[in-house]
Amino acid sequence: MRKSLSLALTAAAFAVTAMSTAASSSATVTPTPGALQWGPCPEGASAPRLECSTLEVPLDYRDPDGRQIEVAVSRLRSENPSQRRGVLLTNPGGPGGSGLTYPAVLAAAGMPKKVLDSYDLIGFDPRGVGRSTPVTCDLTEEQQWRGNFPPYAHTSADVTREAGPARKIAEQCTSSRTAWMLPHTTTANTARDMDRLRAALGERNLSYLGASYGSYLGAVYTTLFPRRDDRIILDSNLGPGGYDVTAMRELARGMEDRFPDFATFAAEHPEYGLGSTPRQVTATFWKLVKKLDAKPVQGVNGTAFRAYTFEQIYADGSMPKLATFWQAVDTGTELPLPELTGETENLMASRFAVVCGDSRWPATVQEYQRNVAVDRLKYPMLGGSTASINPCAFWPKERTEPPVRITGRGPSNVLMVQNERDPGTPLADARELRRAFGGRATMVTADQGGHGVYPYGGNTCVNDAATTFLTTGERPARDVSCAAEPSE
Repeated sequence: MRKSLSLALTAAAFAVTAMSTAASSSATVTPTPGALQWGPCPEGASAPRLECSTLEVPLDYRDPDGRQIEVAVSRLRSENPSQRRGVLLTNPGGPGGSGLTYPAVLAAAGMPKKVLDSYDLIGFDPRGVGRSTPVTCDLTEEQQWRGNFPPYAHTSADVTREAGPARKIAEQCTSSRTAWMLPHTTTANTARDMDRLRAALGERNLSYLGASYGSYLGAVYTTLFPRRDDRIILDSNLGPGGYDVTAMRELARGMEDRFPDFATFAAEHPEYGLGSTPRQVTATFWKLVKKLDAKPVQGVNGTAFRAYTFEQIYADGSMPKLATFWQAVDTGTELPLPELTGETENLMASRFAVVCGDSRWPATVQEYQRNVAVDRLKYPMLGGSTASINPCAFWPKERTEPPVRITGRGPSNVLMVQNERDPGTPLADARELRRAFGGRATMVTADQGGHGVYPYGGNTCVNDAATTFLTTGERPARDVSCAAEPSE
């Protein structure tokens, strides 16, 4: 396959508790006001009122005075100092995604003024990402075009065939010039970086808003540092295992949960010619997949078509674009294809580092073959891809520490917000995380689809709950289900 449309996906229980890791994992870091020197943001990351800085952190927290790496940080200051109550650290997800401009994105997306007045919004590129000390896997353009979804496996032989390319990427990552970073490019260490950042900002506590993978990052932070966080909002939630093999397979479930919303949209817009009922639109999906599996069109095969469909159902606003793409595939007109950017290689490499390094993945081809056989039947739209083999199968077995176990130990200061039909982090995963938190969390779900709730979604019930929590500290007394609201 010459071109894959899954680039945006490059972007989803252990007995040992988090407290059993190295002593520095949860040690208090004393606030050090003035440790950050603020100035203009680097080219490509500038935005109105956004200022940037750099923080040095230990590569290995077991050796805090050893080798240091850099973390790029941004700040959108409160314009109402009399209302300011602290800092709100933010993360847009990933892993591998830059968060440097995210405070400005949130402000532009409609973050309520009383939240912007209450906090300095803080963004950062996690270790290994972007303008922080970056990692690389020396991925070729062909490897970048393949994206992060393995080719859809129709048979066991397809899984076997993909093992070679997956092993090659793992070998490149672990032999690259930044291979020394890989054992330490983990969610737990990024959480420790967050506590260093809290101290450098001169704050005794921090509040947090994280979405998608950022939900897991926030869960790990509040587990490692339960006395150093304030108000924690986790949006579009991964399960308590983070972006592990289960989460990867659950993407296929998310596709099935969300796809009916697109089928309804397309059926209500006959100008696309994709079917006049949701059932007919679904039949068109299978017709186009069969066509592209048999013969790619303009470099787009069935896997790329599935992945692009999955990517575009993340937001309601992308559905016209997706319907237009389907129409082009169906009629044979020119397809709108994405372009590689200078950030694509690092985006993929840093994602591999965290996803493969955080937890252990199945190491045999046979286990992936069994997973594919199951998921291809349960979730046929995407299961043959997301259950198949990837570079994590060939990652080094050594780990500096086990994954952090999310528990209910700590203050009741976590608010989870979740769409019912989220393709990237299905509701079933959010419920698993909610159970792991126990009394620490309450969850507000919205009867709507898409990935990302606050402040992007149109459901005032869930948005008001998040705003109230951030500005007053008041959470719903129990879990809440918000009814669907008519779109404007």
